[in-house]
Formats: sequence, C-alpha cells, structure tokens
Amino acid sequence: MAKLKYTRDEALTFHLEPTPGKFEIQATVPMNTQRDLSLAYSPGVAIPCEEIAANPETAYDYTNKGNLVAVISNGTAVLGLGNLGALGSKPVMEGKSVLFKRFADVNSIDIELDTEDVADFCKAVKLMAPTFGGINLEDIKAPDCFIIEQQLKEELDIPVFHDDQHGTAVICAAGLINALYLSNKKIEDVKIVLNGAGAAGIACLELLKAMGARHENCIMCDTKGVIWQGRTEGMNQWKSGHAVKTEARTLEDAMKGADVFLGVSVKGAVTQDMVASMADNPVIFAMANPDPEITPEEAHEVRMDAIVATGRSDYPNQVNNVLGFPYLFRGALDIHARAINDEMKIACAHALAQLAREDVPDEVALAYGENLSFGRDYIIPTPFDPRLIHRIPPAVARAGMDTGAARRPIIDMESYELTLKARMDPTASILRGLNARARAAKARMIFAEGDDPRVLRAAVTYQRSGLGKALVVGRPDDVKAKLDAAGLGDAARELEVVNAANTQYLDTYKDFLYERLQRKGFDRLDIHRLAARDRHVFSALMLAHGHGDGLVTGATRKSAHILDRINHVFDANPENGVAGVTALLHKGRIVLIADTLVQEWPDAEDLATIAERAAEVARHMGLEPRVAFVSFSTFGYPVSERAEKMHQAPGVLEARGVDFEFEGEMTVDVALNAHSQAAYPFSRLTGPANILVVPARHSASISVKLMQEMGGATVIGPILSGLDKPIQICSSVSTANDILNMAVLASCKIG
Repeated sequence: MAKLKYTRDEALTFHLEPTPGKFEIQATVPMNTQRDLSLAYSPGVAIPCEEIAANPETAYDYTNKGNLVAVISNGTAVLGLGNLGALGSKPVMEGKSVLFKRFADVNSIDIELDTEDVADFCKAVKLMAPTFGGINLEDIKAPDCFIIEQQLKEELDIPVFHDDQHGTAVICAAGLINALYLSNKKIEDVKIVLNGAGAAGIACLELLKAMGARHENCIMCDTKGVIWQGRTEGMNQWKSGHAVKTEARTLEDAMKGADVFLGVSVKGAVTQDMVASMADNPVIFAMANPDPEITPEEAHEVRMDAIVATGRSDYPNQVNNVLGFPYLFRGALDIHARAINDEMKIACAHALAQLAREDVPDEVALAYGENLSFGRDYIIPTPFDPRLIHRIPPAVARAGMDTGAARRPIIDMESYELTLKARMDPTASILRGLNARARAAKARMIFAEGDDPRVLRAAVTYQRSGLGKALVVGRPDDVKAKLDAAGLGDAARELEVVNAANTQYLDTYKDFLYERLQRKGFDRLDIHRLAARDRHVFSALMLAHGHGDGLVTGATRKSAHILDRINHVFDANPENGVAGVTALLHKGRIVLIADTLVQEWPDAEDLATIAERAAEVARHMGLEPRVAFVSFSTFGYPVSERAEKMHQAPGVLEARGVDFEFEGEMTVDVALNAHSQAAYPFSRLTGPANILVVPARHSASISVKLMQEMGGATVIGPILSGLDKPIQICSSVSTANDILNMAVLASCKIG
C-alpha cells in the first residue's frame, strides 16, 4: 500500500476548518430556561458542591470527573520532531484527546505546560489533578518522563499513564504473546534483544519481565551497543537496571541465536545478516516510525519462518497504541481506579491477544477486503474491530478490582459489557470500514464537475489518500487555475483531466448514445451536443464503457436534472427497479430513507422493490436490514386510502420471500423507538428499524432535508441503487468531504 500523501496546505486546512482545532465542548444538560440556568449554576449548583465537600467520592456522581482524562505534555519530545515546546505540541495533544473520544468515549482535555523543570511540571499536575479521573502523559523527553511519572504515581490517587512508554509496551506484549504461541515457545525461555533504550523500549522490557521473561535472557542495546554489567558510558539508572552479564558488545553480537527482536530505534538498524543469525521461528517487532528497523519484505527474504510486526498500517501486524490506551483508561475510569498497575496492563495485553485468536467479524473483513484469521500475518487485532470496546475494558476492570485498585468495583460485569457495546457511535466505525474497503478497491473515480473547487478538493484528497485514481472531467487550464486558487496547485500534475476534446473515444461514445436515443427524438447533432458538451452525459458514457470504475456528480446541478442526463446512458428509472437511498447519520444512529430520487409515487410492488434496494445498500454498509414502511397510520389505524399501499407492501415482500426483517405500515416513532414498538408485540421487527420506506419521493425529500437542517444529521446520498455501475449523486450543498464520502461509496460499489 502506498503511503498517504498530503500537502502542508491540506494539513493546515484540516486543523483550520470548520473551526480552529479538533474538538469543542458541548453541554449535556438543558440550558434553555431560567430554571435550567439556576440548576446548572447559582443557586442550584450549591447542593452538589456541599455533597462533594462532605463526601469527595460523590464527585464521580455529580461531575464529569469520572469520564475525564487530561492529556498533558511540555512538548519536549513531540512525535519524532523533537523539542517543539508546549505550544508547538498542542495539535498533537488535541489529536490524542479526540482519539480517546473516538475509540472509547472518554472525554479528554489537552493541557500544555510551559516548563522543562521536572518539579514545576509535577507540581502543576498535582494541583489540577482533582479535576480529572486520569492523567495521560505524552511526548516528554527521557529521562524526565520516568521521574515525572514515578513522582506523580506516588503523589496522586488517580491513574497516571505515560502512553509513549506503556501504550507501546502493552500492544507489543499482546503481539508477542501470540507470536510465541505460534512459534511454540514460552516467554520464560526465549532470548529477547531490545534495540532502543528510551522510554518505550525500557517500558516494553519491564512489562515483559513482569509477564515472565527472565532478566538474564534479555539484552538491551542503545546507540553505543549492548548494555552490559560494568558499562559506564552513556548509562543512567534506568538502563543500569537492565544491564546483564554478557560477552556481546554490539547489536550484531546480541542478535545471534535470539528468539525475539524488539526495535524502538531507527530505520535500517537491523540487517538481513542479523535476521539470518537468529534462532528458528524468530519474532521481529521492528517498531521504529515512520520506517521500521527492517521491513517485512527484507526480513522474509532471508527468514521465511519469521513473524514480523511494525508500527506501520500498510504492513500486517501493526503495533498501534490506539489499541491500548483508550480501553485501558475506559476500564480504569469505570472502576474509579487509583492507578493503572502492571496487572491491568497485562490483562489488557492478554485480552488483545485472545481477541486476535477468535473469528474476525464480517465488518472487519469487509474493511480490509480480505478474510483475516489468526496466524503469522494476524497476531494483533485491528483498530476496526468493534469488539475492542466491550472486550478490553472489562478485562482491565477485573484486574483493577482483583488488585485493589478499584474505588467502586463493578458488580454486574455482564451489564457493564452491554453498556460498553451501546456507548460507541457505530457510524464512525462504518465510515472507517468503507474507507478501508475503498483503499483496497483502488477504483478509478470519475468526478464529473471539474469546474467546482469542492469537487477538485475531493478529487485531490481521493487520490492522495490512496483510494484510487481521480479522473476529473473539465478543461485543464480551468482545473489548474481553480487548484491554484485553492492552494493545491501542485496537484494539477497529479490529476488526470478528461474531456471530449482530449479523449480518443468520443466517436465510440456518440455511436453508443445514438443507438440508445435515435427513437426518442434525438438526431446526430443532438447526440454530439450531449456527448461533447454535457459533462454529466460524457461522464456517464466514460463509466458505461469501462473508462472509469465509478462516477460522482451532482454538486452543481439539481439531482432531477442529473438523473435525467444519466438516463440517456443508463436505465436509471422505476421500470428497471432503480431507487435512491439516502443515509442519515445522527447521534450514533444510521437510518436509510428510500426512495429519495427515482420513484415519484410508487405503488405497493414498487415499494417492495425499493425496500429490497435499500436492504442491499444497508448490507453493503455492514448493517443488518430492518425495514419499516412508514406512514401517518400504524397497522391500519387511522384508516386512509393514502396509507393502503404502505399496508400492502409488506405482503408483497412476504410473497417474494426476502431474507430480511420488514414491517408496516407504521408511524416513524413506532419504527424507530423501542418503547413505542413495545406496544405492538406482534411486530416482526426485533428492534428499531434502520430503513424507512416512505410513501413518495416528496415525503422522502422533506424528511431528509428536515433532519439535515433542524436535526443536524449528516446526509450521505442519495445513493443510486439497482444499476450495474456505481453512480453517486451529491446534493448541491455538499462540502468537499461530502463529495469524498460519495466517492468512497461508489468505490465500494454500494448500491
């Protein structure tokens, strides 16, 4: 897989728009009336204040302390960039905060302390500690990070965790558990060589020793070679603790006969000769970023029996900290932990290792475009795995309770796991999965409206994100001018700009179009105008002839006009069973509404077909379809001629013998609200519907736009379903990101 490419302008724009930074704070209580304000602040707030003063533990009940982590740095060791200072580190700390929220629903605030004095740093953190349920230290240079973490652990009664050390160590340990299992070796017997005696390296070795690795079997190396007993050059107390009696003096010496290599050092530190000298079935964790100590290809050239992991997402077995820290803190916060101890970290590692041995869910396989199964190329779960949130935190929580770290133990673990399953936003994982599938498909995407800056930005992002080749329909000079104005001038050389003047296929396109339209009132001149001058028709002709794999259009014209033009080339009409399906993403829910594009006033048979099309879209998105035919009546009341077809449509589906849930007719609240559904125990739906089939196109359009404008829903679509080629039609108010999402859907052939 190619490395992702982006420009400075793109990175800066990402952090600038729609508002500066990467997150905001929202109220979780109503703040509309005078009474609300009186309860939220003075005088009502005095009551919980008094409760907390009398019983400090109730701060977890009446404030956000129990789900709030501080990401704290002084910017002295930022992401391989070195000492950027406190303010220079802020974008990274904001990024860490949003990862906490995205993966484990942990609220997080970034705090940058403008000091390199260890005592001042510790004092500042200690003074603000009552605000938080945990402290995540980040990007602090060694050896200061060791001193700071140890001192804060001793002085604070909440978890203090330096992720650069322990996050890497936990994921490394999880992978090593499985690598040794596959190699039929035991941790207490293997010879381990570590290269890179910084914070992460030392933490990795210490955790492995806590898990059973023998001190005398572990050799640590730094830039000056092996750390052996008696060495004085470049030593400190943390390195000295891992010095061993050995004749080896170089990394090359140490690697001879080694079972395990752990690298947290620099690109190219390990040679093929070193790998060749290792024991049978060697385990190589080359975790240097952005480039590993040795690539998997290089290692496997000399040792096919090697199990290799890296820090890179474009190789198998990625050692990714995001598999650890969000879930460690989730479990620790939920037991109101006093600390994150070794037992909790080891429990996290074992839970991750066990998860990798189990069958991989379909949505993960879809995301990667391949069937992953436990083995040499899959020893660590992927960040896409939806089970992480409800499997890792309970393991951490149990370990915390068993070791006395919990202030408030969880009594009902089964109920706890159910709440974890429900708390994450499924839309984020679905969108990530779609992007991964698109990246695997590498589709040639036709962007029909190359004169629109939004479309051009989407096309550039599509190509630079490794999703595939962007084909832009437009005039080269116009495209270049608009890219220059958008700060993306260098992309003009990367994009392929296509039009009727520079294609060799125009005559082929015209012959095809004349054959289709000659009996519909179009003469040769009409055909030329359509094929050569109408970009929507031209783009559709490209797609029909296989000169692109998908088409995105609609940003500059009304969808009805676009559909009319597409119908010149494809049979995108009700008679051929085509339907428009729009996805609404709102507050962690995905609901599909159909038909939003094609069928003006469908009858019962049409409605059943629309339901089938929407079910296909749902399954492509990783959802199990539950269809509701919605109306203003529920199961025959009130009686209305207008609702009759909604009443009949389920019978049509029943006769067709479809393999998904459906029910109707019903009002929207009965379709979407489990409490309202309970009043109809005979309903065939086992839960809230995720597909709403509406009576007519106008009601579908009204519903979508109302949710978009009043509800703040994210709208994806309409997705054109039922064609043999993927065409996605954006709305005219689409942002560049919306257009990119539509390209991703087209690439995944959703529809």
